[in-house]
Amino acid sequence: MEASAEQPGPQLPHAGDHCVHDGDFVVLKREDVFKAVQVQRRKKVTFEKQWFYLDNAIGHSYGSTFEVSNGGSLQLKKKKEEPTSETKEAGTDNRNIVDDGKSQKLTQDDIKALKDKGIKGEEIVQQLIENSTTFRDKTEFAQDKYIKKKKKKYEAIVTILKPSTRILSIMYYAREPGKINHMRYDTLAQMLTLGNIRAGNKMIVMETCSGLVLGAMMERMGGFGSIIQLYPGDGPVRAATACFGFPKSFLSGLHEFPLNKVNSLLDGTFSAEMLSSEPKDSTLVEESNGEHEERQISEQADEDSMAEAPESNPEEQRTMEIIPQDPENKEPKEKGNKRDYIQEKQRRQEEQRKRHLEAAALLRERNADGLIVASRFHPTPLLLSLLDFVAPSRPFVVYCQYKEPLLECYTKLRERGGVINLRLSETWLRNYQVLPDRSHPKLLMSGGGGFLLSGFTVVSDSLRADPSLKSCASTLDSHEPEEPAAKKQKCVGSGS
Repeated sequence: MEASAEQPGPQLPHAGDHCVHDGDFVVLKREDVFKAVQVQRRKKVTFEKQWFYLDNAIGHSYGSTFEVSNGGSLQLKKKKEEPTSETKEAGTDNRNIVDDGKSQKLTQDDIKALKDKGIKGEEIVQQLIENSTTFRDKTEFAQDKYIKKKKKKYEAIVTILKPSTRILSIMYYAREPGKINHMRYDTLAQMLTLGNIRAGNKMIVMETCSGLVLGAMMERMGGFGSIIQLYPGDGPVRAATACFGFPKSFLSGLHEFPLNKVNSLLDGTFSAEMLSSEPKDSTLVEESNGEHEERQISEQADEDSMAEAPESNPEEQRTMEIIPQDPENKEPKEKGNKRDYIQEKQRRQEEQRKRHLEAAALLRERNADGLIVASRFHPTPLLLSLLDFVAPSRPFVVYCQYKEPLLECYTKLRERGGVINLRLSETWLRNYQVLPDRSHPKLLMSGGGGFLLSGFTVVSDSLRADPSLKSCASTLDSHEPEEPAAKKQKCVGSGS
């Protein structure tokens, strides 16, 4: 009876449960292309000009590869071991090969007829090789390139992966980098490392990257600790966070607070009446950091809520809504009973008000274990205001696509004080092709992945004057070790 009264901790995913279930969020992979979808029975999914259903994928383990057959059904593809002893017949060079379009005996009508008969893509590729008059004259490298090109065109193969920070960041950077402020995946990894994101922390995050940074922090914390997200506009955008498919237990430590109320919280004028009197449908946001640049938040907040979704497909936008809100929070299609609609709206406003008050209580403690800023707004006013909520000797990381705003932020922090170990860095990444006798850097690479400004907070004289930090400062003073007295050295005589 006593054990039943204890509150269980966050429910972690089962270690041995690596199978796809109905309702799970998965990532589809074909070659180097990724797409995040939700598994639903009899729901048509379009990926790389192919449509299919994910019904047959339910019950299989993550990482399984399927082939799309006629009718849109998936068939598990088994790996075939290629014979290594067989020697390929290849030419010495390609100088005598002329690309006149007459080397292939099969026409488009013949290939279409093969598809209509239900012949698999692997067999079609084999017939293309056999009916090519110049295939055997090509070099071994050219043959491999030809086979890879034809497989990509005629073989409809899809691999189902489990969502993770690495996969989702690669997907966003390749498909829609503007929605994550052109943050490359190696830059995101550096942010998590420099910010010391770990289980049990109390973190503050301000990001406009579709919730990708928030999801990465939640994945690393594993449901333990708390995260306070500051957002501009009417509500936080967490489209990328939904793609992770976190359990509900992970959301218990997730809090949200409007950015336009930060100044009132710092001044001590924040109260519950400010939230109740705030118009819920207003798209305007007041100045949050005492700077005129923050008025730009109100002009672009609605554009974010409409544009920052992983895909343009309307079906996927329905599955990637804001996580903390319940599905019943949607506005009813039929407004026949206006009284019920008003009551439902009031209930949602009251729940949002409670969440804001809980986040305000956590921010008032001013003992956050770290701060992460990755927004499209100027970082200087944001960082100078939000650093007051971070405890001493804690890390902070600021991301920006350009270097100049971070240089200004670096100068302001030097003038303000209260920080040490300031470092402005840029990560550089280059992919390599690793193949036999042709390993070399890839010709196409990204020009940049953004810049990071990191450092640690310390107690300065201006912070000691704050009454809320006097106890912290006195604690630090009491633990200062006293300088030991100098030891007397014995002088050995010369013996004369």
